[in-house]
Amino acid sequence: MNIAGQFRPDQTSQVDNSENGTQPLLEIRNFLSRQWRLIAAVTGCATILGATYIVLTPVKYTAQADMIIDTKRVTWTQSEMSTDNRSIEDAAVESEIETTKSDKVALSVIQRLHLDEDPEFVDTGAGLKDRLFSLLGFVDPKQELSKQELIRQALSKVKANLRVTRLGRSYLEQIFYTSLDPDKAAKIANAFADAYIEDQTQARIDATRRASTWLQEGIGGLRQQASDGFQAVQDFKSQNSIIIGVDGKLASELELNQLGIALAKARADTSQARARLDRIHGVLDQRRDTGNIDITSPVVTDALNSQVITKLRQQFLEDQSKESEVARRFGADHQTARNLRAEMAALQRAIWDEVARIAESYKSELQITKTQEDSIERRMAEVFQQSNATRQAQVRLRELETAANTYRNIYETFLSRFTQTVKQQSFPSTEARVVTPALPPALPSWPKVSLTLALAGLCGLGLGTMLAFVREQMNRQIHTRAQIGNLLGTNCLAVLPMFPKKIALGTSRAKQEVTAFRQISEVAPFSATAEALRYIKVAIDLHPGDGKIVGIVSALPGEGKTTVAAGFAAFVAKAGGRVLLIDADLRNPAMSRSLGYADRPNLLNLVADDRALKDLVITDPRYKFDFLPCSTQFGPLNSSDLLNSYSIKAMLESAKNTYDYVLVDLPPILPVVDVQAVAHLFDAFVMVVEWGSTSADEIRKAVTSSSVVSERLLGAVLNKADEAKMRRFENYSDRRYLYYRKDKTSAETA
Repeated sequence: MNIAGQFRPDQTSQVDNSENGTQPLLEIRNFLSRQWRLIAAVTGCATILGATYIVLTPVKYTAQADMIIDTKRVTWTQSEMSTDNRSIEDAAVESEIETTKSDKVALSVIQRLHLDEDPEFVDTGAGLKDRLFSLLGFVDPKQELSKQELIRQALSKVKANLRVTRLGRSYLEQIFYTSLDPDKAAKIANAFADAYIEDQTQARIDATRRASTWLQEGIGGLRQQASDGFQAVQDFKSQNSIIIGVDGKLASELELNQLGIALAKARADTSQARARLDRIHGVLDQRRDTGNIDITSPVVTDALNSQVITKLRQQFLEDQSKESEVARRFGADHQTARNLRAEMAALQRAIWDEVARIAESYKSELQITKTQEDSIERRMAEVFQQSNATRQAQVRLRELETAANTYRNIYETFLSRFTQTVKQQSFPSTEARVVTPALPPALPSWPKVSLTLALAGLCGLGLGTMLAFVREQMNRQIHTRAQIGNLLGTNCLAVLPMFPKKIALGTSRAKQEVTAFRQISEVAPFSATAEALRYIKVAIDLHPGDGKIVGIVSALPGEGKTTVAAGFAAFVAKAGGRVLLIDADLRNPAMSRSLGYADRPNLLNLVADDRALKDLVITDPRYKFDFLPCSTQFGPLNSSDLLNSYSIKAMLESAKNTYDYVLVDLPPILPVVDVQAVAHLFDAFVMVVEWGSTSADEIRKAVTSSSVVSERLLGAVLNKADEAKMRRFENYSDRRYLYYRKDKTSAETA
């Protein structure tokens, strides 16, 4: 477990930010701070393109004319021809708008204003084809356009610049026309309104003319048909001696109507009398069969309305009330109670006697109504037989009258409509009129400078942000501690800045390595670089195992692992620690060349000659650490076998007991197999990653190539970091670095 990560000063701030919910906002801020140059460049280019478009686009003007549409239509039905002035539906309004934009109206405008001769509407210059032929040296014979082709071109451009809309849900129609000339735009907009009105007027004239011609042809025949029909009615009446009263009915029909009414009334009276008689007989039969003499038994209406029965019922109810009171006070067997009950029974018998008398009166009434009904029926049969012949003739008469009236109504309607159409043809009118004529616009309608620039800026901003996002997603290099921590599953031990390059061009690689080592080993004791080296030291010291044999590795060559290993060894040695630095990169012993020990006995002598470690170790007089160089004369083919030999294992065990820190500069992991072969010999590994250069895929591949390396990986060191750029990737304050840059007193330095 890596304990060094507990000392990272940026961890607390990151946790606090994530707890407060501000981490996404900070990430957006850091993203913008990293990519604002790209976003600004794309936005600027888009704005310049928008400005170029504004400069190159011809200035256009739009004129507007308001017109109310015609709501009347000449319609014809089978019964009448009329001018329909009903409320207009949306479909009708849209139809009028399409009529205004129709080819017929547009052609009328073109002919009126001679737009087929206007260069704005007719392309008379050389086209693209002509210019291409001219550049290639060919001569393309110019063909004169016909009148129809010129009109077709003008019609296409006129309709392209025309826009007709409806104002809300009203009958107002707004005509917009766009042209290079403001006066021409107003003139064409007004011409469209006038052409629409003329088209509607001419349509009404044509409709009334066709209707009047058709009506005039049919009036003569209808007049003769109406006259013949009336004559046929009169002749039929004379032949059949039909006399009709003032109300248009025959005398026999009137008598039959009256008899029918009387018969219906008589039948109703008979039915009512029979029903009352049946009801009262049913009540009497029920009393006779059951012996029920209760006053509450149902009776007919006349019985209830009888004064005699009413008085008897009232007396009965009074006795009943008295009997109940006496029975309650003195008992049901009291003499008074028995007397009252006897009196009540007598009253009930009297009531039923009166009901029987009423039943006899109902029987007499039924006989009277039945006799009257039979008499009326006999009279109706006699009248019906007498008027049968007359009714047969009347049917035919009514047919003749209906035909005559139909011919007369049609004739009158045709005559009336013919008169109206003649008047409309003489005085044609339309409700379409111009409400607001178009005036030459004072300001251009296109291009819209502010809108175009705003849209260009917004599009550029969006495109720049998208490109910046794509750039961020495609960037696989490591730039932050969090990235390396998430990738390796461990902490970033330290970040070493990139030192300013003071080496002239053409300098050898060995001199560059020496200079870099000196820069990292000679840093001020209170600098950020020194503090980063302390983090590495604390991480090694707090390692749960012995942690003395540490391999310094990298995924690829050139990431600075050799410089970091030598600088860290010099830093620890200055602090008083016993350090052994071993150059184990047999393929490229850069550390031995940098320190100037290329020709001294080295690691190969340890293996080949079986020499002791103390005979080969060199104590550097300047940096105070012990160094075991590597051969720079030749690179062995079996470097992994050499590093995995018994002599190397014994040497490392001996050094572990002698030194506080054993630092081994190993070859890069991906190019060669040496690290995978000797990984089991080391207690821990520190991976050096070049900031902004090594990709995440390469680092992941290097770590996963050996399970021992991934298990014993102590942490990573970001090397050659650009502090200014790194601040844009990470979320921390500049005070962290300002602290290291403050001037120290002489006592602190000492």
